[in-house]
Amino acid sequence: MGQLDNKVALVTGAARGQGRSHAIRLAEEGADIIAIDICAKLGTTEYKGATPEDLEETARFVEKTGRRAATSIVDVRDLKGLEQAVKEGIAEFGRLDTVVANAGIFSSAPLHELTETQWNEMVDINLTGVWKTMRATVPYLIEQGEGGSIILISSTGGLQGFPNFAHYVAAKHGVLGLARTAANELGAHSIRCNSIHPTSVLTDMIDHEAMYRLFRPDLEHPTHEDFKEACEQGMNLLPTPWVEPRDISNAVLWLASDASRFVTGIALPVDAGTLCKV
Repeated sequence: MGQLDNKVALVTGAARGQGRSHAIRLAEEGADIIAIDICAKLGTTEYKGATPEDLEETARFVEKTGRRAATSIVDVRDLKGLEQAVKEGIAEFGRLDTVVANAGIFSSAPLHELTETQWNEMVDINLTGVWKTMRATVPYLIEQGEGGSIILISSTGGLQGFPNFAHYVAAKHGVLGLARTAANELGAHSIRCNSIHPTSVLTDMIDHEAMYRLFRPDLEHPTHEDFKEACEQGMNLLPTPWVEPRDISNAVLWLASDASRFVTGIALPVDAGTLCKV
């Protein structure tokens, strides 16, 4: 018996990284998965984009657990595309129980050097894309009449400020506000909404040269090991430079399951102590 037997979960940004991990972890506990990803590189980012093959690989991992996967290549900025993907996923699996709004991007520059394109793409994906994911799914949860769990992936940057990525921090603070408002609006329908706030998670989004340079500007060609050393010294209270995607996925599972059935409106850090570091 799994914690999510006979449930259906939708995950955005599911082609790789945290999203893939969330999809697999929920499937391991019995959920069928509606997996959505843009499967492309975004213009303002400096790391490689996900591919359709990545998304299909996520589906194969889900199916290895014995669960089913429905995939859609959709940009979370595209509300009509999201609505169609949700409609098709529910038609295939018959219901929807959990929504994990995970899709997001990262870029960096001092706030006075950010371009309008950088700002707009960040906010459109990391904040408006989260709202559009909710807009496409909440009506089904309400109509279904059996409650549900909405989980928004924010960041420690949604609870405190960091230099050199004001647009990211602003968007992630907005996600927190969405979660708290949704908890108030949807509680009467037994629909819970919570946000998760990870510290650095080792995925392609942070494991690349531009991020190495951000953390080690003193070096001309910083390496992964240089980046790791900087994170170990500067980020967390616990002795780790970062956490793994599955650490966040375990929190997602808890918020999706009946183990947290009376938990709503919380901002859950999975941060290795970052937020209370002095």
